[in-house]
Formats: sequence, structure tokens, C-alpha cells
Amino acid sequence: MKFHDPKNLAFLNALIISGVYAVLFIISVAILYPGALSEPFAWSLLVISSALLFLITWFSFRYTLEKFIYSKIRLIYKSIHQVKVGRDERPAHRHDHVLIDTVQQEVEQWEAEKAREIMQLKQLEQYRREFIGNMSHELKTPLFNIQGYVSTLLEGGLEDPAINREYLVRTEKSIERLVRIIEDLDEISQLESGHIRLNLSRFDIAALTREVVDFLEMKATKHEIRIVVNYPTKPILVEADREKIRHVLTNIIDNSIRYGAKKHGTTEITFFDLDENILTEITDNGVGIEPGDLPRVFERFYRTDRGRAVTRKGKGLGLAIVKHILEAHEQTINVRSAIGVGTTFGFTLKKGI
Repeated sequence: MKFHDPKNLAFLNALIISGVYAVLFIISVAILYPGALSEPFAWSLLVISSALLFLITWFSFRYTLEKFIYSKIRLIYKSIHQVKVGRDERPAHRHDHVLIDTVQQEVEQWEAEKAREIMQLKQLEQYRREFIGNMSHELKTPLFNIQGYVSTLLEGGLEDPAINREYLVRTEKSIERLVRIIEDLDEISQLESGHIRLNLSRFDIAALTREVVDFLEMKATKHEIRIVVNYPTKPILVEADREKIRHVLTNIIDNSIRYGAKKHGTTEITFFDLDENILTEITDNGVGIEPGDLPRVFERFYRTDRGRAVTRKGKGLGLAIVKHILEAHEQTINVRSAIGVGTTFGFTLKKGI
């Protein structure tokens, strides 16, 4: 018998109370009226009074449980269930004996869900603060530069041919940096909202990589980085948006140059056939990334405190854009790294048929 049902609980309590009453009745009669227990009248009185007490107790307990205790339990269950399934849906009907079995489980699940939500909200708040702080820093630097250059020009530098043109050029570069930050943020927002349509086509990703490497050759030479591409003997066809994949390759290879080894640095690019996809890996022998920072390298403006944070150049938006572009292609990008050894970024694209 399960005693979660109000009827069963009331029955158990009534049975215990009437049983205790019967025992006390017999003991009392035996002490106060010796020999009375041999009379049928005493036993009849015991049975009748015990039965009445049982019925009164049973009805009292049942009424109390159903009207007060279980009504509160139903209210708790209804409230939790509405939160879980939505206020527009009617809560599932539960019998009293099911309520006791399920309410504890519902409360524990609800508590666990709310704890997870609170943790996620705290993480989002931390991310929001970091994002605002980083964005403020990125915007503040070029704005302060522009303010300084313009103030100098207005205070007389405009008439000084030795500095007027130079300061105007510097101002223009700072403005261009602001424009690029805003354009990158706008691109990320559009990628996240799905408003950018991909212009899918079949192209040779090895040939596109060659174009990107040629474009970055002067920068690589300046940083003393040697770019090694393991070109295949035949074209590697993929199906993707060619210009956006150019953006992906440019950002990752540019990162490998910026954070590569200061002397005798190497960036190696390799292609792998993964049946339905093509994997492209870009590996450098630079400073590496701390394990704790790896999950966050694709966040907007995120820079590590150690490892690859050897420079403040760059906007901190490149890898975030790369991730969103590849997600728009329903593909993935991953990173593995070791401090002092180097970093490898690998991304997949659908193979062109």
C-alpha cells in the first residue's frame, strides 16, 4: 500500500489512533474495574467506541489532507508546471498520489534549471562587461588620436607645412580604423541575424589560398615569417562563398604572421580530404595560446592576458567574423595550441562535386 494518497494516509493515522485507544481502554478497564473484561458489555463498548473514533479520525485526517495540505501541493505543482511548459498551456492533471511522487522531482529539476539560468546570466553579464570595456578601448584609441591631431592643427599646426600634411594623414588612418571596426561589427551582426546571403559557387580553395598568400607576402617578409603551402597536384574544389572564404583565409593567415615566432617564423598551410568535406589547417610556430583562453579566442574583442597577447595591434574582431562566416556555411572551425610551440586553426568546407 502506498501512503501518498490522502485516503491511505488518513486510514493509517486513524488505524493507529484507534488501536492505541483500544489498548489504553483495555489497560484502564483492567486496572479500574477488575473482572469487567469478562463481560460482553465491555467488549461491545470497546468495539463501538473504537469504530466511532476510527471513522471520526479517518474523516478528519482525510479532510485536512485534501483541503489544506494537498491544495497547497497542487498550487506548487501548478506554478512550477506553468513556468516549465509556458503560461499558455494548461498544466497536466495529476492525482493526489502522483503529486507527492512528482512534486519533489519537479522542484529539484526546476531548481537545477534556475541555477543553470542564473549561471548563464552571470556569464552573459561578465561577457557584456568585457565586451563594452574592450569595445570602449578599441574606439577610444583612434578617437583620442584624431582629437589630438585636430587640436594640434587648430592650434597653429595647420599653417606649419612640416606637420600639417603628416597629421592629416594620421587623422585619416585613425578614421579608417574606426570605419573598419564599425564595418566589422556590422558584418558580425548581420551574420548572426542571418541577413547576409551567401553567394555559393565551386572554386579551388588551393588557388584562393595562393592569392591570399601572395597578398600577404610583403607583410610576412617584414615579420620574417616564411609561409609554406602544401599545394596539391590537382585542384581542391569546395562549395562556398569565395569572397567570404577569402576573408577567412586572410584573417587566419594574418594572425599567424602577427603572432608567429619573431625569428625564423613559419606558417604552414595544409589541405585534407575528409570524404564529404575539405579540412584546411593553418599552423604557426608562434607564442601559442593558454589552454584556458582557447574556448574564448572567437569572442569579439577578446585577447588573452598571456600567450598570443604580445601586441595590441588588430581589432580583436577577425576570428569572431571567421567563426560566424563558417557557421553561416554550416561548417566548423577549431583551434589547438601549446605555449611556446605554436597554434593550429582548422576549418572545414563542403567538398565541391
